[in-house]
Amino acid sequence: MTRSLAAAIAVFVVGQVFAQSVTAPAARDLHALVEEWRADRACLERRYDVPMSEARRQRLHELHTDWRGRLRGLDFAALDRPAQIDWILLDNKMKQEIAELELERSKDAEVVDVLPWTSTVVELLEARARVEPVEPSAAAQSLSDLVDAIDAATRSLRANKPVATLALRAAGRTGALRRGLAEWFRFRDGYDPQFSWWLRKPYEAVAAALERAESFLRQECVGQAEDGGQPLVGDPIGRPALLAALAAEFIPYAPEELVALAEREFAWCDKEFDKAASELGFPGDWRKAQEHVKTLHVAPGEQPRLILQLAAEAEAFLRAHDLVTVPALASESWRMTMMSPQRQLVNPFFLGGEVIQVSFPTDGMAHHDKLQSMRGNNIHFSRATVHHELIPGHHLQQFMQARYRPHRQVFETPFWIEGWALYWEMRLYDLGFPQTAEDRVGMLFWRKHRCARIVFSLRFHLGEWDAKRCIEYLVQRVGHEPQNATAEVRRSIVGGYGPLYQAAYMLGGLQIRALHAELVGSKKMTERAFHDAVLHENSMPIEVLRAALTDVELTPEFATSWRFYDAR
Repeated sequence: MTRSLAAAIAVFVVGQVFAQSVTAPAARDLHALVEEWRADRACLERRYDVPMSEARRQRLHELHTDWRGRLRGLDFAALDRPAQIDWILLDNKMKQEIAELELERSKDAEVVDVLPWTSTVVELLEARARVEPVEPSAAAQSLSDLVDAIDAATRSLRANKPVATLALRAAGRTGALRRGLAEWFRFRDGYDPQFSWWLRKPYEAVAAALERAESFLRQECVGQAEDGGQPLVGDPIGRPALLAALAAEFIPYAPEELVALAEREFAWCDKEFDKAASELGFPGDWRKAQEHVKTLHVAPGEQPRLILQLAAEAEAFLRAHDLVTVPALASESWRMTMMSPQRQLVNPFFLGGEVIQVSFPTDGMAHHDKLQSMRGNNIHFSRATVHHELIPGHHLQQFMQARYRPHRQVFETPFWIEGWALYWEMRLYDLGFPQTAEDRVGMLFWRKHRCARIVFSLRFHLGEWDAKRCIEYLVQRVGHEPQNATAEVRRSIVGGYGPLYQAAYMLGGLQIRALHAELVGSKKMTERAFHDAVLHENSMPIEVLRAALTDVELTPEFATSWRFYDAR
């Protein structure tokens, strides 16, 4: 064999090995593709960050379309099952984001109808992102004209005020454009003497006009107080968008069916509540039983000790029943903080994960507010909250997410995140974790609360209920303190949560419970094996999780079909 032939063979072999090392992961393991897509999306979102930008929407749409084409270039049948699950999750995620871009486009179009000047600011910000040169005198005239356009639009709105939901959205876009324009001015101010000479005063005039417009929208159209107090005004997405969101979460039920489902779960809670009320000496009167339990709170300063005790009880119960693997480091590493009075206005109860944020009154709160906070965070309500937030709930969940298939965190869904924690409230109740009738009242309060979240959040987004009706429902049907009910509704409609987030607690929990019955009830899996498997698969819609844990047929056209709910 000649040296040149040997060298050619060596090059060919090395080339084949290299080609396999490059193509094999794409064909057999989609981890790398998921990470690459996530990096591409993040890169473009940083580059195209102009509010109300059609160029941004088009570029992201193009990204998702191109990536969906790349996925379809793979041989789906040749992928192993975990890779097929990743394929389905990634394709669904991109379809979901394309739908969200379309919803954003329609909502921005409504803003342009009442604020026609916004396109001028968007064009300036997009030119700045492209680092295009600015002709100072022409830009000064453009800003001067912009002041007139903003003030003219505001005068027109004074004569014909938009509805509060549109006004709130318009105010948000105005504020975002105002902040973007400030960066546009800072970029050249002081670096370009001609720019500063021509544009400082016109820019100041525009900034003032934008502040006036935003203030008018918030205070006179939305009803926000001058001190920044936020009224309870949200932005319902409507039935078509709700249906699209449900499809993206692999939920084969219409919103109206889900409301009916919640009412059936409510009826079960009512029966259980009546049993506990009778044991407490309040037959036929769940409200008196709940009022009794609300008085059983610890003294000021004692809430952290209670949390430690309740956390230890939950972990001991899990170990005694061999329910789920709890690594020693997970048990060791969670921490605790106290929630500020300001945060309690939006989150009246605990928040959690690695850090549990404890809600309890401080000495600076008004007397009435102190009483409501203590009553709402009493010993027996807190019992379910602690294991929901820590172990086996969110802390254990997040601990495992960082260690098992972490690339799937990009597919995060509240149906898996919140559904897991709510499922444990159900499972522990069924296994006898509540020791007393008071404990059962505390856990049932939260179960009713999750039912109510489905009802009021979906009816809000369907446009059937306003915020006031939602608050009344929580007070009357669940027994919330009025202040806590207001905070819950505020959190739901103006707290930055997606339209299905509040419904996802109970619905995700019911899905995991149905999957548990299918796999553990049939003896195909043990309790521990099932719960560990759910955590090890990481975040995804529960119907896709079911496919990952069973032999459900997988195809590129995989769609929702699992009618998971059986009435009790």
